[in-house]
Amino acid sequence: MLIANKRRPTRLLLADTIAVARDTALGDRLRFGLTSLGMLIGTASLMLVTTFSLAGKDYVLQEIRSLGSNWISAEHPVVGGKSNAWSDNLTLDDMEAVRRNVSGIVAASPVLLPLVQRVELGGGKVRTVQVMGVSEDYQRVRNLSLASGRFFDGSDSQAHNKVGVMNMKLARQLYGSADLAVGKKVQLSGVPFTVIGTFRERVDTFGQTEVSDRTMLIPFGESRYLQDQPMVKQIFFSARDASLVGPITEDIRRIIQSRHRPEAVYEVRNLTQLLSVAQRTSNALTLLLLAVASVVLIVSGIGIMNIMFDTVRERIREIGIRRACGATRGDIALEFVSQAVVISLVGGVLGLLLGFVIPVLIRLFTPFYIPISGVAATVGILICSGIGILFGTVPAIRAAHLDPAESLRYE
Repeated sequence: MLIANKRRPTRLLLADTIAVARDTALGDRLRFGLTSLGMLIGTASLMLVTTFSLAGKDYVLQEIRSLGSNWISAEHPVVGGKSNAWSDNLTLDDMEAVRRNVSGIVAASPVLLPLVQRVELGGGKVRTVQVMGVSEDYQRVRNLSLASGRFFDGSDSQAHNKVGVMNMKLARQLYGSADLAVGKKVQLSGVPFTVIGTFRERVDTFGQTEVSDRTMLIPFGESRYLQDQPMVKQIFFSARDASLVGPITEDIRRIIQSRHRPEAVYEVRNLTQLLSVAQRTSNALTLLLLAVASVVLIVSGIGIMNIMFDTVRERIREIGIRRACGATRGDIALEFVSQAVVISLVGGVLGLLLGFVIPVLIRLFTPFYIPISGVAATVGILICSGIGILFGTVPAIRAAHLDPAESLRYE
């Protein structure tokens, strides 16, 4: 009885292929470790850049939102070092016209042109104070926080009470603490004003707003005691809802422009515009840092490709034997690509772990909260796999296309 033996090509299963790739990689641990180290550094860099960029972006946006999410401001800018014309300056009537004709505005406050006053403390000590006239809505519009005392209200304005609130830092300079400042009398142009409270900005703007460390706020109606013709520098508005900020901004610009000369220029800004600028800046910086981190990964990929070329050269005879036993070109290519992916993923996973550990350590030992980005981890794994496949394909193709007869004779 004759039994026909059919010879089938030997095809390695995927699991076996990966196992062979793993064993081959572990056969030279030093080479494997150094190659994976590049992927570790590159992936950790990518992870940390993404994490810190997102954390920084969230922090900046949150700080801007703390200024007041419904905030809108109108200003007549200074062009060429001076204003265009006196008649073009904003007025209190502009503010009232906007409030009458624009629905959705819940608060509004002018900011009169600041005046610098010299305050005598006794004993020959003199301090300069920046005095600004505002309305009782200013605290709400600018989202100020009271450190002590209270803010002046409508009854103070109606009674023409000569009161004011100080920046907390100024109060500390003048009287030692915010609490001690409440009740003190301050002579402004010879007129005594009573300090009824101290305030601070919820966000440290580093002097980039109309409020400075030397600011004292008084009811705008009482500014007549300090200057003959008070000039409005800015007008702040607060919308009822954040969704109304865009339309209200355009309505304010239209109404103010209609009350002045056509050639007069007015800036009407809102928080949405500031947020947009901050987001674009943050995104651009993130992309730049990601590009730098990607260079490290590409260099690591080139290192993997060089190692794989060396591996192919060292295993030429083995490749010839496998081809003679029936392994196909696909089997050979899959084995070498798998080995490159294993090297890449080991370094990538270790890099991701490092990218997770560093933010956790920052949380534990510093007051900063660094969020961990799941998106960054997913992208990191995909990039590591992609680099392993991309840079492992060329050596794998070379190995698959070796001539079996020539490979068997290779010494």
